[in-house]
Amino acid sequence: MTVSIPHVISGISIILLVIYGADVIVGGGGAGDGFLPFDAMTRGIAFGFPPIILSIIAFFISKKPPFKGLGIMLIVTGILIIIGGAMSADSAAESENSTRIMGEGGSLIVIGAIIAALGAIKIRKSKTSVS
Repeated sequence: MTVSIPHVISGISIILLVIYGADVIVGGGGAGDGFLPFDAMTRGIAFGFPPIILSIIAFFISKKPPFKGLGIMLIVTGILIIIGGAMSADSAAESENSTRIMGEGGSLIVIGAIIAALGAIKIRKSKTSVS
């Protein structure tokens, strides 16, 4: 497997999501309590939104060659986003803005599922291209 621009982009997505998740875990989900000096909204914009965009870009710029490794990376990214959405929806019961947070968690689960599906498509296309 050769390392290409889509692989690097997808790797950056995974790294950003791991940093985001680690900061949330260290801080207990609170604003500014983790190792990053950001509130929850800034942290989400800086470390949560770019992986979604980068994953979609990685999928579409790698249309021609079969990239099974990229498909696996996209599935990992989708799973990380789904886990984050589930944790957000789970913590919504403890919050006063529970309806808004529940909606955000649900939309993250859907977005994560879409990205994981893109990864599955990439794997399926790589199997049909090789055969």
